[in-house]
Amino acid sequence: MAKAELLLLDVVSTLSVLPFSSLALYQDFCIADLAASATPGGYPCTVAEHKQGPEPSFASTKLRPCPCKPAKDVTADDFHYGGLGSPGTALKPFKISLGSAIVTTFPGLNGLGISAARMVMVPGGATPLHSHPGGTELIYVVEGSVVSGFISAALNRVYTKTLYAGDLMVLPRGQLHFQYSHGNATAVTLSSFSSDNPGLQILDFALFANDLPTEVVNKVTTLDELQVIKLKARFGGRG
Repeated sequence: MAKAELLLLDVVSTLSVLPFSSLALYQDFCIADLAASATPGGYPCTVAEHKQGPEPSFASTKLRPCPCKPAKDVTADDFHYGGLGSPGTALKPFKISLGSAIVTTFPGLNGLGISAARMVMVPGGATPLHSHPGGTELIYVVEGSVVSGFISAALNRVYTKTLYAGDLMVLPRGQLHFQYSHGNATAVTLSSFSSDNPGLQILDFALFANDLPTEVVNKVTTLDELQVIKLKARFGGRG
């Protein structure tokens, strides 16, 4: 009896450290077929709804069932993505360029709980306050240096660190965080996420890139109305 209990304990201990995923339990992979109609099968994924806005990379997304590409049609190309080889989309107000490998751009990630992004930041650049509601971020500095930090939701405490080439910093899921340039050299970072689509909400865009009336923004932020109007004009908002 004791041996059986020890065996059960070993099994439970082993399973407790495994990354659980419904996909991993039932099949080897599910290449997202983003062009297919929504069906009850497949795995949930987010699909970009491209709308007119100040920055094309910040299209809104919605959840729908994502059918698997037929196994007979899967090739090695479905597990490869070269999109991070270039600087990515230039976000001019912030002096950064951003490229991402998420399920909507790299369907092979579907259901695997991982994605990536590459950022290039010139001197004087910064990533605005933003959060990833769907995943934790692990940022790695490839070259140059940046100051990286996040604000904890529970304590409203700021955790900030200057990162140099080879450094890592973890940014917990859902927490507002930022990076800004450190020094006079261009910085390049790579980030990995604990989700195939971690989501993205940028504070500046949430406040100033929509049709929330100026007087409402004034009330909820205490920003001067003239400043709100100026920022709405900059980020493409209305109202």
